[in-house]
Amino acid sequence: MRAHQEFPAALTELAKAQAGVVSREQVRLFGVTDAAVERMLREGWWRHLARGIYQTAPTDPTWNGLAWAGVLIGGDRARLGPEASGFLHNLVDEAPRPIDVLVPVGCSARVGGDWRFSRERPGARSARSVNDPARLTVEDTVLDLSAIASEGDLVGLLTAAVQRRKTTPRRLLTAMNERSRYKHRKLVTDILGDVAAGAESPLEMRYLHDVERPHGLPCGDRQRSRRGLPYWTDVGYDEYQVLVELDGRKGHEGVGRFRDMKRDNRFALVEWITLRYGWYDVVDRPCVVAFEVASALAARGWNGLPTRCFRCINAADLDLIG
Repeated sequence: MRAHQEFPAALTELAKAQAGVVSREQVRLFGVTDAAVERMLREGWWRHLARGIYQTAPTDPTWNGLAWAGVLIGGDRARLGPEASGFLHNLVDEAPRPIDVLVPVGCSARVGGDWRFSRERPGARSARSVNDPARLTVEDTVLDLSAIASEGDLVGLLTAAVQRRKTTPRRLLTAMNERSRYKHRKLVTDILGDVAAGAESPLEMRYLHDVERPHGLPCGDRQRSRRGLPYWTDVGYDEYQVLVELDGRKGHEGVGRFRDMKRDNRFALVEWITLRYGWYDVVDRPCVVAFEVASALAARGWNGLPTRCFRCINAADLDLIG
């Protein structure tokens, strides 16, 4: 314990704030000699993570500790990349390994193992970093991750960022427009418009794009509760007391099915009808779904008529009856 007592309390606090990791430069700033550090390593109190980077405990480093180590290795203006930033912003479920770290052009950080270093082109994204360890803003994180995502994952990423109040469609659009190059510019603009309208999932996007809009249905109100009941509903045509529930889950049986039935029954008791559709319905038979919803709306007083989209312009009326 004698070696621990030689270290100032401020260094201990710094290490605690950095998930137990410190750099040689930081240690020297507190007046601790290289000999004292070597003794801590030799006696097993500290661990050596990389050149000039130490963990102030004998245990294996945590992911956060390795993230701090990556930023310290990278030096001034280094920050976590989109995958690691996404994890810390709670937009990525699994902690990435190796940990991606961005370093300015001209800096060298050729360390493998637990880290993957990339040089950051000036102007590619906002120069502003947030939080500790330094990471990308939420907006730059979302845009970087979405640039390599599939369309379905892209929808999920954008909606998650907005629904979890990490950012807003306006801030994401502003960040995107500040980039001279971006792969999915039009797609992201369209999706963010739908997110602002309340769509929350890829299936809801497909319903909006393939069912509601091209067939001239009224614009539904999305993701809100109704009649004081403790349920959030996907799409509601409130004037006509018609609900559309969209379920993209597979094998939706047991408790989930019972919960849906209970909710449908509660709405039926206050004279609302519920229509339910899954992926097969919305993706493979959007025109049939549209005309079925239109029939339900007409029965409740809607005076409009569904229009035919390019898919069903020449279909017989009987083919559009489910």
